[in-house]
Amino acid sequence: MIDHQYQILPKGGCRERRYLLPVIRRAVLRIRLKRKLLITFIKGSAAGATLINATLILCCSGINVVTAQPRPQATAAQDDIEVIRIDTDLIPIDVTVTNAEGETVRNLKQEDFKLYEDGLERPISFFSIEKTGGVLRPVAIVFALDISGSMTLQEIDRLRLAVRTFTNRLADRTSLFAVIAFGMKVKTLQSFTPDQKKLERVFDGLARDSEGLSTHAYDAVDDAVRMLVRKAPRTRERRLMRRGVILISDGFPVGDTVAPATVIERANAADVSIYTVTLPSFSRLTVAPARVPLPTPLDVSGLAEKTGGTSLYATDNDFESLFRALAEDVASSYVLAFYPQQEKRNDGRFHPIRVEVPRGLTLRQSRPGYKSGEK
Repeated sequence: MIDHQYQILPKGGCRERRYLLPVIRRAVLRIRLKRKLLITFIKGSAAGATLINATLILCCSGINVVTAQPRPQATAAQDDIEVIRIDTDLIPIDVTVTNAEGETVRNLKQEDFKLYEDGLERPISFFSIEKTGGVLRPVAIVFALDISGSMTLQEIDRLRLAVRTFTNRLADRTSLFAVIAFGMKVKTLQSFTPDQKKLERVFDGLARDSEGLSTHAYDAVDDAVRMLVRKAPRTRERRLMRRGVILISDGFPVGDTVAPATVIERANAADVSIYTVTLPSFSRLTVAPARVPLPTPLDVSGLAEKTGGTSLYATDNDFESLFRALAEDVASSYVLAFYPQQEKRNDGRFHPIRVEVPRGLTLRQSRPGYKSGEK
């Protein structure tokens, strides 16, 4: 091989050729000497001799050879893009902020937030908004559909259009979607895909489980969280991925094998927010004259509230507008992260987290706290 100090430059005029000729000759002599030594060492290996001969031919030909260049350093623009290394000590938390009118607030800065661990303020080690360095935050969503018999055929058709509205809103970023259905059993209808047409085909073939006597909603959410952990990595394109489950049901789980508290704990550990959409078939059961939706067992369980999601009630008239607003909510969260105090990182205890924003604003956080590992 040619030593790095003998870099062969592009062919030029006669002066350059006269200069290069002795350099090439010395390099060839070195190669011949090394060739003899290597062939002796390889002990007649045909592959080794072939490789050396190829190197000699390359060096003696008119091919321009350049030395290896060092890897370029990141530019200032690249440094503006959030780069986060997830380790076992860093505790991330998603926060969604709204004003008094219920509108999403997107222009807050890191200094607008205060974070408390066990009642003591902690420094925020990492902060991110929806768009950083020109890159939008990627999302991964699992739709969990109740086909236990309570969903009408009309609702299935309207739901297909609403999901299209949802995915269109998130088409400006890297987005992955999956669909699972549940009744007496939980089954995957579509694994993660960015292809909207595949999602529409799922809804085209969706059928009610007319003989279903159970509605395993908590089991379905638990499976969805596991799917996100296994197949939608926490980071994508050097950014923390926003992960969520949209549970579409009548709000009355029956026959589950997993307790709500367990599902919430697993969702918190995986940084997954859960959104519940109660179908019109139940939303019609309202209290006159104010027509306030009755709370469902899903609401009472805190499944959405304790994971940073929200509970929504669909009506015959607002399927698409509701899912459009839901997409805005999913896409508009802040990410805060901090390092726990050293003595709390392995005590095996639960530590509550509280985030505060300026007065007059309301926030939802994706987890109420974290449980540290044990030594």
